[in-house]
Amino acid sequence: MERKKIKIGLFGFGVVGKGLYDVLNANPGLRAEIVKICVKNQHKERPIPKEHFTFYKHELLYNDDVNVIVELIDDADAAFEIVKTALQNGKAVVSANKKMIAEHLTELLELQKTHNAPLLYEAACCASIPVVRNLEEYYDNDLLQSLCGIINGSTNYILTKMSEDKISFHDALAQAQQLGYAESNPALDVEGFDAKNKLTILLAHAFGIIVKPEEVFHGGIQKVGELESRYAKEKGYKMKLVARAQKLGDGVAAFVLPQFVKNDSRLFHVDDVFNGVEIEGCFADKQFFNGRGAGAFPTASAVLSDISALSYDYHYEYKKLHQDARLQLTENFSLEVFIRFPQDKSFVADEFDVVHEHYRSGGWEFVTGRIHFSKIARGEWAYDEDVSVVVCGEPSLQHEVLVDEMLEESQ
Repeated sequence: MERKKIKIGLFGFGVVGKGLYDVLNANPGLRAEIVKICVKNQHKERPIPKEHFTFYKHELLYNDDVNVIVELIDDADAAFEIVKTALQNGKAVVSANKKMIAEHLTELLELQKTHNAPLLYEAACCASIPVVRNLEEYYDNDLLQSLCGIINGSTNYILTKMSEDKISFHDALAQAQQLGYAESNPALDVEGFDAKNKLTILLAHAFGIIVKPEEVFHGGIQKVGELESRYAKEKGYKMKLVARAQKLGDGVAAFVLPQFVKNDSRLFHVDDVFNGVEIEGCFADKQFFNGRGAGAFPTASAVLSDISALSYDYHYEYKKLHQDARLQLTENFSLEVFIRFPQDKSFVADEFDVVHEHYRSGGWEFVTGRIHFSKIARGEWAYDEDVSVVVCGEPSLQHEVLVDEMLEESQ
């Protein structure tokens, strides 16, 4: 197939937009050029001549010379209007806006189908790791058992700096922002919203499940404290923000939470701004992807890969959406966790089905053990600023846990 010429209308010239401009200039063989760049701030100084820019989105969206719109702005609402209009005009789109895609996935699917225009968004999930394309093309729904990983480079950078350099959470966050790793609104990263949006997108490509982001339970690293850090150090663990989607019977357990990672896990060695994703199949066992998860060039490289794919008329087929309509999110599973809470909320300990450890000191308690996930997802205490939930193991169906415990007791 002959590669077609790509003429780009670019929205946004921040860290990633400038990175894309640089990598495109370094790859003349791609046969892609930026026709115009639309930006919002007319008075900001920029490193390339001003004739490259426009301040009016219609100059790109209704420009017949532009056949691909690349959307790289922060504002999810404005991004959706840009992408929607572009698809309605029959233009292919590349986006890195995970919040926009996760919140509007159903409508974006319909727009692609109605107007026969592709939307690609590899950069929205794991930056330099091609996880969406692999899920689309390689892993059949019936053969895929689980997907878990570190899919937010900013929080991984912060946790690494806190652990290795012994600096505070706020100092590590400031470094991440200074280096362009963190979102302009850092709460999107540290409170787990960014990873949840990415997991929402990955659920569609991994298991064919379309949900709203608010249907996926999440927690961030902002509540992790000294007690959790000491516990991890004593046990030889590392703390990571981990997103997980695991098939359990006819359901899929999906959540984003901090996790104590043991040294025999591949995620243990994923540090700094890197992402790591482990995909498990029924017969192929586990496969691992590792790469930079934030920054100008890693993200721009994923955008570039999508642009290259569009030059060969590639589009997502969303095959798994039609494979098993029974498969849906479930809260009916048990999870091994560490929960830290103030002593005036000691009732939290009673929520556990099985307790492994119970520690009380200086006004605080923590309990480790097995708890039904619905008690976390539906319990008001789990959303308290003074309560921290950290995962210690993989989810299991409740009856499987009970059988394992009976076997242990009989030995």
